[in-house]
Amino acid sequence: MQNMLMGRYIPGDSIIHRMDPRSKLLVMIAFVVIIFLAHDWLGYLLLVLYTLAGVLLSKISVSYFLSGLRPMIGLILFTVIFQMLFTNGQHVIFSLWFIKISTESLINAVYIFFRFVLIIFMSTILTLTTPPLTLADGIEKGLGPLKKIKVPVHELGLMLSISLRFIPTLMDDTTMIMNAQKARGMDFGEGNLLKKIKSVIPILIPLFVSSFRRADDLAVAMESRGYQGGDGRTKYRQLKWQSRDSLLVVSIIIMTILLILWSKVS
Repeated sequence: MQNMLMGRYIPGDSIIHRMDPRSKLLVMIAFVVIIFLAHDWLGYLLLVLYTLAGVLLSKISVSYFLSGLRPMIGLILFTVIFQMLFTNGQHVIFSLWFIKISTESLINAVYIFFRFVLIIFMSTILTLTTPPLTLADGIEKGLGPLKKIKVPVHELGLMLSISLRFIPTLMDDTTMIMNAQKARGMDFGEGNLLKKIKSVIPILIPLFVSSFRRADDLAVAMESRGYQGGDGRTKYRQLKWQSRDSLLVVSIIIMTILLILWSKVS
């Protein structure tokens, strides 16, 4: 649980830390879209170089990203293996009953692996270099035009900021509960699948209880301070779009153009 990076922020003074959250959100969304434009090694090489540039500019250790990738390894490997075993191809290199592994399926599985890793890395850069409250402000500002159609933009931003703020807290609570259960003789790794599922119940019940108690305390605290929603409220943190944010957006536009041109040529 200590390796879970979602919702965690590492203070710093890098150029990525100083960027406007709106520009980072825009680039993150665009990156998730354009990653599906890559269909060969050169396209994925460009995406890898772009991601590594973001990691280096954030001045956060690459080993930290790799350790944070561990909780997702199971899901990534399952998807990659599933893609490898059940994707049809012309050049079959292994066949057993209904399972066929081809050169095309292996290459496609590698591409799927890169997609997962790159998306996780880019989203991690966003969360590690942006305070949760600032990120929520950026989303609220970005969704500002939806206020005209009565969308509760401020409430959505508030819910997001609270969710991001308490993800690390919930992870810490889970670790504390697991350690307490282990001290009482509970072994979460023994037995078959059904026993492992049942062993999770002693974790979920106290975790839900502590979560509801914390949510109730937060609601009481907000009411006692006279919280009334977003109408007429001023903000302590003012977002400022600067030249470096424009350069970041231009970089993802250039990357998109390069991938589109290369996909047409190849």
